[in-house]
Amino acid sequence: MQTRNKLLDDLSKVFTNAMGVAQGAKTEADTALNGVLDRWLSQRDFVTREEFDVVRAMAVKAREENELLRASIEKLKSKPIKTTRKNVKKT
Repeated sequence: MQTRNKLLDDLSKVFTNAMGVAQGAKTEADTALNGVLDRWLSQRDFVTREEFDVVRAMAVKAREENELLRASIEKLKSKPIKTTRKNVKKT
């Protein structure tokens, strides 16, 4: 046998409505905070991930090219210089 208590029913409805309001307030606060954060970040000179990745790829390619050029220079330095009589001055 169950009896309906009007006071408990009313309290239950109040708490249920309060939880709905609290969830709505949380969603509203999250949205407002995200908006403020987005505006703040857009005013800064931060790069996007895509821009960072492009510049990083360029830097890697430049390092590889530098290594190839360094190896070519070392190879040229190690070769003996051939002189001909035309290039040598008589003193």
